[in-house]
Amino acid sequence: MNDFDSQCRACPRLAGFLKQIRQERPDYFARPVPAFGDPRPRLLIVGLAPGMHGANRTGRPFTGDYAGVLLYQTLYDLGLASDAVSKHVGDGLRLRGVRITNAVKCLPPQNKPETSEIRQCNGFLKAEIKTLPDDCRLLALGRIAHDAVLRAYGLKLSSLVFAHGATHPLPDGRWLTDSYHCSRYNTQTRRLTPAMFATVMKQAIGEP
Repeated sequence: MNDFDSQCRACPRLAGFLKQIRQERPDYFARPVPAFGDPRPRLLIVGLAPGMHGANRTGRPFTGDYAGVLLYQTLYDLGLASDAVSKHVGDGLRLRGVRITNAVKCLPPQNKPETSEIRQCNGFLKAEIKTLPDDCRLLALGRIAHDAVLRAYGLKLSSLVFAHGATHPLPDGRWLTDSYHCSRYNTQTRRLTPAMFATVMKQAIGEP
């Protein structure tokens, strides 16, 4: 498996779930969600998976639900996005030097992908990383995204430990930075504050 495939049905559970959603909600995207952003980024942001009423509805990562609120606001504040809000795929939003992707391209039931599904989808992330400029850095939003990056590099999951704000060297000379996921739970409980997220974003792109 190499290039992204919007018609991928390799995971029976996910394919069946999306088929059900398309029947119940024909206006939803309900397919594998492609990456969004700069084709030649200096930062690749890796999330977990599409949200039911977010990317699964709109077809753009972190768009249409709460998880994208802090992400796009922070990108805008740092001059990396043309707008502070990602509304829908036709809103004209542009990212500057940033691309956003997910470890799992399809919406999983209850937002919980199975390990086999993470592994099956990992080839897409591996192929995407190979297309990145040599100086592109990576930012993992959450432990699952962190582990997906390690899998894409063929590393043992125990070789680089996830921790918010940690930065790890990768075998090809790139750098991986970890952040708590910008989910509603993490932001509302203040586990991840806007200041914390801005700091880790600057760290990820290599700014002081």
